[in-house]
Amino acid sequence: MSGGVGPVVVLAFAFGGLAQMIAGFHEFKCGNNFGYSAFVSYGAFWIALGIIFMLNYFNIYHSSTTDVGWFLVVWTVYTFIMWFPAMKINGAMAILFTLLFIGFVLLDLAHFGFDEMIKVAGYELMVCAATAWYMMAHIIFAEVFGRDVLPVGKPWFR
Repeated sequence: MSGGVGPVVVLAFAFGGLAQMIAGFHEFKCGNNFGYSAFVSYGAFWIALGIIFMLNYFNIYHSSTTDVGWFLVVWTVYTFIMWFPAMKINGAMAILFTLLFIGFVLLDLAHFGFDEMIKVAGYELMVCAATAWYMMAHIIFAEVFGRDVLPVGKPWFR
């Protein structure tokens, strides 16, 4: 795949898609509907995005920048909906969904004529990803060490 998209497609299917969907199904078994919805939905997002890239690459169906933009708008709306319950979980989750929402808005703008926003979105979403990895480390460290090692902060709303 050209333009450095190949690794993105691989990660879209393997880590973004499959791994998140598996995590979501485990969250469901634990009774965590927020985690279930978020992981399964964003897993499906990454799989769909990977398919869009592949269809474009193999000239099976070409999605225009605007087509992808509308795809992203739908995910912006979903993220906005999830942002509110995220603020009741803990500070780190609130920050994560705030950054994710901002990232989607920036991607929306980039796909509807503000091309310069794509790099801004990329850097902003890297911070978002680092926040997600921090939260993952918090959960793993808490389990291994038997106590909270990395703080996640209080919920923004009670």
